[in-house]
Amino acid sequence: MSGSSRSSLSKAADLEWCHEAVQGVSRTFALTIDVLDEPMSSYICVGYLLCRVADTVEDANHLPPDEQATILRTYDALLDPEEPADVATFMERVEPWLPAEGGRSADWEVVAETPRVVRAFERQPAAVREAIRPPVRELVSGMALFVERYAEEGGLRIQTREELEEYCYYAAGTVGKLITNLVCRGDVEERTERRLYASAESFGLLLQLVNISKDVYADVREENNVYLPADWLESEGVPQEAVCADENVAESATVVRRTADHARTFLDDAQRYLQSVPQIDGNRLAAWTIPYLLAVGTLRELSARPEDALSEKGVKISRQEVHAIVNRTLGETDPEALPELRRTIDSQPFHQAYQS
Repeated sequence: MSGSSRSSLSKAADLEWCHEAVQGVSRTFALTIDVLDEPMSSYICVGYLLCRVADTVEDANHLPPDEQATILRTYDALLDPEEPADVATFMERVEPWLPAEGGRSADWEVVAETPRVVRAFERQPAAVREAIRPPVRELVSGMALFVERYAEEGGLRIQTREELEEYCYYAAGTVGKLITNLVCRGDVEERTERRLYASAESFGLLLQLVNISKDVYADVREENNVYLPADWLESEGVPQEAVCADENVAESATVVRRTADHARTFLDDAQRYLQSVPQIDGNRLAAWTIPYLLAVGTLRELSARPEDALSEKGVKISRQEVHAIVNRTLGETDPEALPELRRTIDSQPFHQAYQS
């Protein structure tokens, strides 16, 4: 076999691994990637996994904060186009903290296979790398900043609405910029491009705020992170360290609902983003509409039962509704249909909307 043939096989194997790996780390993003056509499907897959490496390190409560920050800074150096660090340097730093092989979560398996993700990234076209790299590096730097900010607490303790939005920008607004960078590489009207960049952050912030609102219990128990702002909790007489305590359920639920209501303020801008996104390089409206509508349904459930976010029960929409949304959205190509879909899901579970 020639050298070029072996190289092609290696390239295909790394990319195939990335597509398989994303199925284990995020059902929502896996669904998005599956709906996209090539080459956008692979662009988003690789970009997302680059982000996921950093996200896993930032969420790891078995790492001392100073080590978390160092690993994140080392990862950022790896992505520096001017003076990129060797991937072996990053792996040497993270290796001692990897869970034992065979006992790793899907997230940590991605971290363990960072060289494959980086190779898949480096084999993308230059314009694609230039679109992906800056927002990923901004995400990584932002996560390192927050880890360092709360190093003494051993976990994140968001203080205000403004800080909550700052965190959500780094965690997800940057991903909105990544998507926009990719879809604006083609022949896009200047007016459309301006509209996309003006609303890209809102799309990311919406999705992140919904996750924060519904995952309070898991974030506290599994990651020792409290994202509900301390001043909002204080106004209800709840210390951050007791956000999930039985005696504080009613008061903490008020703050969960307040956070969900704040997420709702980004729905209009996120909708405008979806109605403007161009269908190029295999990009499809349905891929981004699905997580948007799932967020709308989750906000409906959060408004009805915010207390569930404070227990192991959690807040989620039913599988029947997920399937109904996916099936309906896959056949939709008209962005003008989005407002009516949103109104329907906001009012009742989608799979029940058309039952006689």
